[in-house]
Amino acid sequence: MAATIRRQRPGRLACWAVMAVLLADLLALSDTLAVMSVDLGSESMKVAIVKPGVPMEIVLNKESRRKTPVTVTLKENERFFGDSAASMAIKNPKATLRYFQHLLGKQEGNPHVALYRARFPEHELGFDPQRQTVHFQISPQLQFSPEEVLGMVLNYSRSLAEDFAEQPIKDAVITVPAFFNQAERRAVLQAARMAGLKVLQLINDNTATALSYGVFRRKDINTTAQNIMFYDMGSGSTVCTIVTYQTVKTKEAGMQPQLQVRGVGFDRTLGGLEMELRLREHLAKLFNEQRKGQRAKDVRENPRAMAKLLREANRLKTVLSANADHMAQIEGLMDDVDFKAKVTRVEFEELCADLFERVPGPVQQALQSAEMNLDEIEQVILVGGATRVPKVQEVLLKAVGKEELGKNINADEAAAMGAVYQAAALSKAFKVKPFVVRDAVLYPILVEFTREVEEDPGVRSLKHNKRVLFSRMGPYPQRKVITFNRYNHDFNFHINYGDLGFLEPEDLRVFGSQNLTTVKLKGVGESFKKYPDHESKGIKAHFNLDESGVLSLIRVESVFETLVEDSPEEESTLTKLGNTISSLFGGGTTADTKENGTDAVQEEEESPAEGSKDEPGEQAELKEEAEAPTEDTSQPPPAEPKEDAAPEEEKAAEKENEEKSEAQKPSEKKETGSEGVPPAPEEEKKQKPARKQRMVEEIGVELVVLDLPDLPEEELARSAKKLQDLTLRDLEKQEREKAANSLEAFIFETQDKLYQPEYQEVSTEEQREEISGRLSAASTWLEDEGFGATTVMLKEKLTELRKLCHGLFFRVEERKKWPERLSALDNLLNHSSMFLKGARLIPEMDQIFTEVEMTTLEKVINETWAWKNATMAEQAKLPATEKPVLLSKDIEAKMMALDREVQYLLNKAKFTKPRPRPKDKNGTRAEPPLNASDQAEKVIPPPGQTEDAKPISEPEKETRSEPADAEPLELGGPGAEPEQKEQPTGQKPTLKNDEL
Repeated sequence: MAATIRRQRPGRLACWAVMAVLLADLLALSDTLAVMSVDLGSESMKVAIVKPGVPMEIVLNKESRRKTPVTVTLKENERFFGDSAASMAIKNPKATLRYFQHLLGKQEGNPHVALYRARFPEHELGFDPQRQTVHFQISPQLQFSPEEVLGMVLNYSRSLAEDFAEQPIKDAVITVPAFFNQAERRAVLQAARMAGLKVLQLINDNTATALSYGVFRRKDINTTAQNIMFYDMGSGSTVCTIVTYQTVKTKEAGMQPQLQVRGVGFDRTLGGLEMELRLREHLAKLFNEQRKGQRAKDVRENPRAMAKLLREANRLKTVLSANADHMAQIEGLMDDVDFKAKVTRVEFEELCADLFERVPGPVQQALQSAEMNLDEIEQVILVGGATRVPKVQEVLLKAVGKEELGKNINADEAAAMGAVYQAAALSKAFKVKPFVVRDAVLYPILVEFTREVEEDPGVRSLKHNKRVLFSRMGPYPQRKVITFNRYNHDFNFHINYGDLGFLEPEDLRVFGSQNLTTVKLKGVGESFKKYPDHESKGIKAHFNLDESGVLSLIRVESVFETLVEDSPEEESTLTKLGNTISSLFGGGTTADTKENGTDAVQEEEESPAEGSKDEPGEQAELKEEAEAPTEDTSQPPPAEPKEDAAPEEEKAAEKENEEKSEAQKPSEKKETGSEGVPPAPEEEKKQKPARKQRMVEEIGVELVVLDLPDLPEEELARSAKKLQDLTLRDLEKQEREKAANSLEAFIFETQDKLYQPEYQEVSTEEQREEISGRLSAASTWLEDEGFGATTVMLKEKLTELRKLCHGLFFRVEERKKWPERLSALDNLLNHSSMFLKGARLIPEMDQIFTEVEMTTLEKVINETWAWKNATMAEQAKLPATEKPVLLSKDIEAKMMALDREVQYLLNKAKFTKPRPRPKDKNGTRAEPPLNASDQAEKVIPPPGQTEDAKPISEPEKETRSEPADAEPLELGGPGAEPEQKEQPTGQKPTLKNDEL
């Protein structure tokens, strides 16, 4: 019996563990019932949400627009975002920041920093010597890094989403350009941390667009590969992407659609902004020519005038996309001088001729990276606002050689919709149809290291080695393991970008440092001293390229193996529990999490290469190459067994569990023997072969970031607190403005009401004069001292005025409610009286109400009539300026009491079954009268039955309880007779109840 209990215990523990996990998931879902996506463009952003009842929806901003300018105005005491900030760009261009994403992840010497200074000379860019980056110097007291400004925008986007969703939101998917490198992606993640957002994924905007296209055309995707090209020209850049759609077979969900990014080409500076800048320069030149002989200043030296010209250039570009010419005009451009000039589409195309020549460039790059030709592309789809320029479409159509360009996608919102679908797929709160996403690595990453080799006997030299970690256009997310076999002491290795020869020289300068990180390992030699008798399996470095495309070094460990005899001990209780939970959860991976969005990537680690006939040095090099996992897009290689990759702490726990199971083994053998099962012979246990035991020692790691140092944790926390303080200041400012507006509105509305007849009727002249005087004094105080008043002072002043006018407002409101309330009370009294009269007319034989119930209802009706008449008489004696005694809440209370009594009786009539009729001696039911309405006609008894039939027994006295709470047996349960379930033909007790 004890053995049985012991065998059942792991099952019980597993059930409790499963319940605990499910409860934890439910508690986690309570805070994540809504997710959002932010399509972060250079000029504007689109925010989308998913919440229960709202599948996928674009968020409207405060101006009810679907896209919001990515613009921030920063002053000493206030901030503006979106359209408000865009309008402030004319008044205060220095404090209004735009297109600051171009500075993310860039050091001071980057060409893009110089380009930003040339485009927007009104902004003063300071230098950060610690990180070699720049920041916005708005004033001596105000300076913000590009990450902090982006954090403000992300926080503002979350506030828009929360207002739209009417609930808090923390989880988000953010789009980034596909050409962002590691430093730029980390900068976006840091900005999101400052804003308090939990980033589920940084998704490439071209991938989000492709996902949106595939989700809404799921039925058109089949096993035949379809190659689609997306040409996205936005405000700041251009990206061309080749995507392959087809259905693939998955282990968890069967055949599911998949998109795979095959090729990517881009141009970092080709976009609508550059066209607008060309137009702005043209308009500035025309304005200077108009004032050439007036000794006027150059308009380019006036930041406000240039901001006006840029806004007009934006409008002009949009209009010229649909018209051959248009008149540009600005009132008071500079020195109160108006500007007016005609611009044609031909002039615009001449200004941007070199830009249009660069349109086919991304297409060729994408085809080259995908190793495809244009004949394999089925369709070219336009995305982005700048593709609406007719010349862009003309040049692109000629470059791709198609009959027409696809415009069957929302060019502005596709990326936001695809990103929010991915957010729902990654969130635990939603279940979406699986759509496999295989994004591609744009920049290859490799590992470089140097070691000593012996080329000739006694001659040693240094050899530089490179191992490709993540190849170009390989899928991600992925985990890779690379093993160093020839080291038994501390050493360093480097993580750098691979071959970037596909980039132009200018793009390479913008790209920045090609060296990512130097990894310094500490503790390698100590690990070899700790296990001198074990065979070394190398130093294994585990890398992860996550869903956001950010590379991280998970851990470095030194692995040793030795042969040990396998003991025949039983599986421990904890091991059984772990296996049970693993089987219940399918190894910790569900179909949703594995298929929604991206492929689940297993950690790859291949065994060392077999020994060859080469020299020892060359053999070691080949072994290291074999340890670097190869890319396989068709099917991922099987993962190494868990025990081989387990850390040393897990090995110690398993060893302890084995010792415990050995201690329990004798008692279990006894119990097994008592049940009649003979124990296994000792010889069979000793014959088991020896097994390999792996020992893992964690190696210390020191990372030296070479491309762009991340913000230290203290600096990151300080920036987050700075943004939080600014948000609280904005909220306080909004609260104060709301209180001031409420006070001002109350004063004006009340002063107007004092002259309305309904208010004059219930107030005396003295009362109105007192209220008017107090209102005038409050209005004067608000104009003179209201600007310096705090929120608390404004609210106190409003409360004081409301208290003064409460009596006046109360009397008016009561008189407005009297007609409706009194009419409803009269109707209820009349219907209740008619109901009571009908109830008393029911024959005694069919009566379902007791005398106590009818008497109680009659009492309530009489009391309500008496109260109404008395209260109205008393109210008629009072003047209108006094507090009324006839109150609407008292009328409602009387109506509720009366309605409760009537409803009780109606419910009883509804749930009471009809009483059975008397039976004859043969058990047949008495025939009802032919005329059912004639209740006085007698029923002729059948032959053999006297008229002295057994009368129906009087029912027991009923208690005052709700009929709805009666036992189910009274409504035809097992205790009811069959005859009572059927209603005799012609009998109409239900008709009488209906008439009631």
